[in-house]
Amino acid sequence: MGEARRRKELGLPPREKLIETKLPTLDKKAIQKKVRSFLYQNQIIPVAFYAALIAILVWGAYNLLKVYKLI
Repeated sequence: MGEARRRKELGLPPREKLIETKLPTLDKKAIQKKVRSFLYQNQIIPVAFYAALIAILVWGAYNLLKVYKLI
């Protein structure tokens, strides 16, 4: 006995077919243009990012030296 016949006998509606969902495609060139234009307009952001990165590295190295009592 098939599922469709059994559902009909039980008074249930037919099973809904699954719809395959596709992931949206990203336009890499458009995103790259937006990011570059944003960074060109706000030139302090890359400088601040690299300064923060260097500060974190120096702070981490200092704390490692302090913990192992090399200073």
